[in-house]
Amino acid sequence: MTQTLKTKVLIIGAGTGGYVAGIRCGQLGLDTVLVDGGDGLGGTCLNVGCIPSKAIIHAAGKFETVAKAAGGGTLGITAAAPAIDLSQTVEWKDGIVRKLNAGVAALLKKAKVKVIKGWAEFADAKTCVIKTDEGDIRITAEHVILATGSEPVELPFLPFGGDVISSTEALSLSEVPKKMVVVGGGYIGLELGIAYRKLGAEVAIVEMAERILPLYDKALTDPVAKWLEKHGVELHLGARAGGFGDGKLSITTKDGEPLQLDADKVLVTVGRRPRTQGWGLENMGVAMAGPFVKIDQRCATSMKNVWAVGDLTGEPMLAHKGSAQGEVVAEIIAGHDRVFDPVTIAAVCFTEPEIVSAGLGPNEVAGRDDVIQSVFPFAAIGRALAIEAGEDGGSVRVIANKGDHRILGIQAVGQHVSELSNSFAQMLEMGAVLEDVAGTIHVHPTLGEAFHEASLRALGHAIHI
Repeated sequence: MTQTLKTKVLIIGAGTGGYVAGIRCGQLGLDTVLVDGGDGLGGTCLNVGCIPSKAIIHAAGKFETVAKAAGGGTLGITAAAPAIDLSQTVEWKDGIVRKLNAGVAALLKKAKVKVIKGWAEFADAKTCVIKTDEGDIRITAEHVILATGSEPVELPFLPFGGDVISSTEALSLSEVPKKMVVVGGGYIGLELGIAYRKLGAEVAIVEMAERILPLYDKALTDPVAKWLEKHGVELHLGARAGGFGDGKLSITTKDGEPLQLDADKVLVTVGRRPRTQGWGLENMGVAMAGPFVKIDQRCATSMKNVWAVGDLTGEPMLAHKGSAQGEVVAEIIAGHDRVFDPVTIAAVCFTEPEIVSAGLGPNEVAGRDDVIQSVFPFAAIGRALAIEAGEDGGSVRVIANKGDHRILGIQAVGQHVSELSNSFAQMLEMGAVLEDVAGTIHVHPTLGEAFHEASLRALGHAIHI
């Protein structure tokens, strides 16, 4: 017999957009049901994305440090040759995920949100049936928040399975493959490809574009390309992947020549797409914007009291965008006057070195004579040199309006620059001018001093260059 529930708010998807919306709804006293469709509380980001990938990247960095010490020494430190049991590393990573899962569950319980694990199928905009292990539950809601997230894109000639893997499987391998080919030179493929190279795998990258990370300008990606070259990562740019069999991936090179690449694992990271299939979106009557659900500045869809947040709503597909949207929607449902209208959503590539971008980049202001661009290298920052982060071509760049010095964009490339991303976003969000950064006393010695010096340089009086 089908159980029936009625609720004020029904949230479909327990990722960063969905669970944050649920917690905020609960805090605001709204009767809320959250449906976890199978990824687990925290969704892709917590379970098979942001958090576990950074754990593997961290472990790979530690392994590389010990390997350097064993290979002739580094900073006067020597060590025996390291070994890795990747299954133990993965278990450590899984322990982090379990701990965070439990934390999210506790927060939802504290907020009095009812969590149902099962798959939702909508009959209309406000009614769905949740298929659970204990039976079906029919739910009707006054408000519905769609937060179904995204999934890896599968290539028809390289279907996932066996030794052809997505980022999900790459985070749970039991051993380091001898040879890995990464199809796709975007941030996901490079983050994982670099991590496995640090762990000792021979890595090749196949990218259709003429350079890696094609969404970022060359000045930001060059230090990453130099790291790949220095560490023997094989790059096939302007190339197309083909089929895989007998341990070989067929590709067509930039010059149109066929080539066979040996591979124990083929990691396909050609992008992600919104998860729109299999849960009855077509029965809800909401308008679409290409493959995404169309929303306005309130995250409202074309159907009254149906809202959408996160990857389902379009680029950028970033966890922090989804969580911010989830908060906004919860507060709107509670009667608050809110819109989702950020000045910027900063993005980070956890490559080697890291890349941060917030606001406008040089390609977006190309040809304009009303802007100032200033770059300051980490090679002139004491803290960077002291932590071996000053010799890889890293820098901070500031782009500002020439007339009123309003900051329009900030980018950085270098080790540990991800920790500067919130400062960059904050300055843009508050409408800061160059003088605001220049007039802020920055702590010494820190990497953030490069942001200060880049702003001073834009004003014509950098101190340390």
